[in-house]
Amino acid sequence: MFNVGDKIVYPMHGAGTVDSIEEKDILGEKQSYYILKMPGEVKVMVPIAKADEIGVRNVIDKSAADKVFSILEQDETEMEKNWNKRYRENMEKMKSGNIYEIADVVRNLSFKQKEKGLSTGEKKMLTNAKQILISELVLAEHASQSEVEELVENKINTSFMMFKSEDVVPENVVNKFIPFEENAEGQE
Repeated sequence: MFNVGDKIVYPMHGAGTVDSIEEKDILGEKQSYYILKMPGEVKVMVPIAKADEIGVRNVIDKSAADKVFSILEQDETEMEKNWNKRYRENMEKMKSGNIYEIADVVRNLSFKQKEKGLSTGEKKMLTNAKQILISELVLAEHASQSEVEELVENKINTSFMMFKSEDVVPENVVNKFIPFEENAEGQE
């Protein structure tokens, strides 16, 4: 059971604060709900009776936040080549609500975006995963959203440069020799 003021995580939505606990009558059924205040002034109702089943949990502490940052500093983990399977695997990681799995998704998709771009679906997933990750780190680190966003981007950029920069060819550089052809009669 959580109390008003507790900082908690609602999987697939991010971290927020228990604003109140209210009893609501919805479709003739009375239930108690956590009213969560989420980033962007969004309020979410979570049935107290299903909170554990849904995966609602406390926000991580400082040492767990440090571990998240260390995950962002590592090389990418093995990912499925087929984007469909990769998307499903990443979605499962996000649904788990496990902050370390979400950090893995953010780092891996960020690397892939820098290397060769992402599909529209994976771009949305990356944006959502970053929002979830950042919302929890803001509460864990007692920092502003912009500070945490900058820190996450710096960790990813640093690890990308360390592990992947030699693999990436800048898009505006010609990377193969294209010989000029002479006309058929040998004249220039």
